[in-house]
Amino acid sequence: MCNILMSIKPQYVEKILSGNKKYEYRKNLAKRNDIDKIIIYSTAPIMKAVAEVDIEEIIESTPDILWKKTKLESGITEEFFYKYYKNKTTAVAYKLGNIKIYDKPKSLNDIGVKYVPQSFIYLDK
Repeated sequence: MCNILMSIKPQYVEKILSGNKKYEYRKNLAKRNDIDKIIIYSTAPIMKAVAEVDIEEIIESTPDILWKKTKLESGITEEFFYKYYKNKTTAVAYKLGNIKIYDKPKSLNDIGVKYVPQSFIYLDK
């Protein structure tokens, strides 16, 4: 099993940590199929890993089907969703489970990473 470090904007991190956003959307599916946890990296101005969350399910579908399945716990607007997936035929959502918020946010050095990923990077256990 492995973890991924995922860059997420602070306003969405807040929604995830409060339980209002149960899905994290991406345009591309991770190539590995042994991912079990996301380390949440909150982008500027926070610039720290703030929590980790279990992945309950990974859904890959068309944008229309994905929105119908996830909209009630998306934490985003339908307009934002369709703008994000404009001209895409495939959409990916990570269903988020148990969250562990770090007592002290971690720097990239603390978790052995040298750069901020644009989307995500793999962290082997």
